[in-house]
Amino acid sequence: MRVLRLDLNSNSWKIEDTAAQGPVTLGVRIHNEAKTWNLDPLDPSAPFILGMGPFIGGKMPGFHRLIAVFKSPMTRTLHVAALGGAAYKFMGAGIDAVVITGRARKPVVVFMSSDGIELKDTDPVFEYGGYHGAYAFTKYLLDTYRDFFVKYNARAVVVGPGALSTYNGALVSIDVNPAKGEFRPGAEDFAARGGPGTALAMGHNVVGIVAGGTYRARYAKVTDMDFINKVMIESFKKPFRQVMDEKTVKYRFDPSMGTGGTFGVNYPHYRELLPLFGYKSIYLPREVRIQHVEAILRLFWKPFNDEVFVKSKSWYNCGDFGCSVVCKKVWRGKKVDYEPFHAMGPFIGNYIFEEAVPLVDLIDQYGLDAIEMGHVVAWVFDTIEHGLLRPEEVGISDKPIFDPMKFNPEVDSHKNARLAKEVISGFIEKSSEVLRLIAENGIRVAARKLDEIFHDRALRVGKSFRDLVVYVAYGNDGYMTPNLYWAPGMVAPMYVLGRYWTNYTPTFMGPEDFAKSSLSRAITEALIDDAGLCRFHRGWAEPVLDKLYLEITGMAPNKDVYKEVAKYSIKAGAEPRPWEGERTRDVVSTIAREVGSKEWRFEDYEDYINWWRRFKETINSGLGLTH
Repeated sequence: MRVLRLDLNSNSWKIEDTAAQGPVTLGVRIHNEAKTWNLDPLDPSAPFILGMGPFIGGKMPGFHRLIAVFKSPMTRTLHVAALGGAAYKFMGAGIDAVVITGRARKPVVVFMSSDGIELKDTDPVFEYGGYHGAYAFTKYLLDTYRDFFVKYNARAVVVGPGALSTYNGALVSIDVNPAKGEFRPGAEDFAARGGPGTALAMGHNVVGIVAGGTYRARYAKVTDMDFINKVMIESFKKPFRQVMDEKTVKYRFDPSMGTGGTFGVNYPHYRELLPLFGYKSIYLPREVRIQHVEAILRLFWKPFNDEVFVKSKSWYNCGDFGCSVVCKKVWRGKKVDYEPFHAMGPFIGNYIFEEAVPLVDLIDQYGLDAIEMGHVVAWVFDTIEHGLLRPEEVGISDKPIFDPMKFNPEVDSHKNARLAKEVISGFIEKSSEVLRLIAENGIRVAARKLDEIFHDRALRVGKSFRDLVVYVAYGNDGYMTPNLYWAPGMVAPMYVLGRYWTNYTPTFMGPEDFAKSSLSRAITEALIDDAGLCRFHRGWAEPVLDKLYLEITGMAPNKDVYKEVAKYSIKAGAEPRPWEGERTRDVVSTIAREVGSKEWRFEDYEDYINWWRRFKETINSGLGLTH
């Protein structure tokens, strides 16, 4: 890999060639070499790595994700976040990864091109040209440095206001047409989970990276269609394009379902297994959940599907220009994916699709992780519902309707959406002491502090703040909220969560079997990220990934990536800890009941701890970790 090492303390850089199969392998190695285990995640000495895999620039779409590796202000250990499509233009700079250490005296934007590196002091501009937040900053950079964007066909990765003042800042990248000075429809993506934008902005005072140029493929074989077809025929008995189309049908358009993309497919697929109301739905009888999902399909899913699949076909890709999957489904100018819209929809008690659109847009403008904000809003709503907090203590104007048994979707959705906007804006503005605690500390530490502040109230209610939110604990202060699935693997003691590095199927097994399946998935997912591969292409890529590494790069794939991350977490004192809250535990016990488990009934706390401990022991044994 050609690696740019940028030291902002001395305002210097150097480019070196380093043997590494991808950005995750590189990132873990760099953090170990720097012995960052005991550093605060926002310490400028903690490196921030942004890179791409080795298969860029060729005729296999899907390999153009940018991968961020950083010490997370949420988990307090290494985390990996991915951003679709941007490597297609970033590869032009001829830099495979940038490693940032130190802290700039003023906010800075890094410009990388095939002609060199330049740092420009740039205060972020969050109101510009009719745009707001990260979108305004991207448009400002595009207009201010139009010559650079045009000459190098460049793309920007920026932060929004959320990265400057909260733990939950994302990296935001919107592809542009430089000649026209316009955004490309649907070609926007976010590396958001774990706070990479916060790590970059607060840790290093870097508010943007702009890259482009004339470099293309690093290996000739990725452009050789005869070679690619030969590999696919050996594994699938079919040529590449046919295999890719078959394996990505869910994300493009599935004729059997009359829809496509994660939003289109997940609602009719998961149905009554969808988590609603901050996971309160796991306690509802199946027939009640079916009533809820019927309302969701009518009010939330159908308006999207009619517009995007019946009336028009507004489908685009992320900026990976050779990709025909066109997974980005755009509703009246807004890209729609399952998790951000579910986070601002049914998960917070809003079943009206049109009400979710401006909420997702607001979160994107602020440059926040939408999944995390769904958990924050749902948690705040539920603390008010249970009487742990009052609306005025949170800084919102009314009490949300957060009892799914009393919820009238056509009426109450509007109210909840209005109050969600107040919570999100208050989170950024720190408009109340409660929201300041959450914005500065994250959910886990904030729950602990709120339990202390409102101790008597919690005793009277019979619930603690941590009982009303779902998260996995890491070390003393770290945590991660789950992706929005009712799945034990999303809260199990895995070393990296908040991504799909686990078995995320909504099912139940004994701890040993579940751990083995989760570990197998985690090892593979780590390789996918290390290759810079979009997960939507995993169906065709996973079976041939070993062969691609060996025959294209000459390297055997490093399958110890996940183990190396786990070992780092142990050194950092941030390995998984037992479940702290009632609802987190019940994500596991309720799905066990849902699927009719007879062996595991979870009748007391020891049953939960036993399952958790045996799962973790199996993971550690599978990784050869015997501490």
